[in-house]
Amino acid sequence: MSDTENGPNEGSQGQPGISSVALFGLCPRCGGKTLFDGLVRFAPRCRACGLDYSRFNVGDGPAAFLTLIIGGLIAVLAIWLQLAVEPPFWVHVVLWVPLTTALVIGGLRAAKAALLAAEYNRSAGEGRLKDE
Repeated sequence: MSDTENGPNEGSQGQPGISSVALFGLCPRCGGKTLFDGLVRFAPRCRACGLDYSRFNVGDGPAAFLTLIIGGLIAVLAIWLQLAVEPPFWVHVVLWVPLTTALVIGGLRAAKAALLAAEYNRSAGEGRLKDE
């Protein structure tokens, strides 16, 4: 495999940083806005430069961490609101369900993109045995 297949070349220029990839869904190789094919689903490959996104293994780690972190934050805020103001139950539903959903989906999109960019920048891949 060539360097362009595995990761960035030593002299490559114009590649976006991890934060740009995470926030805007940019291709880590060319900077095109082609990373996502849906709300949080990666496209199979970059439509601009052809980078194969399917070879990166982001996994479910971002979803688990985001759910726990955001769930804890929302629980603390809901308890604080209940103790401070004692609103009716429907206020909690109207407030926390959409906020939790938006934070998890937005955070998942950014976290998955950041992990994919980190894998690309470090030329990460599956482990291989020397005999192969």
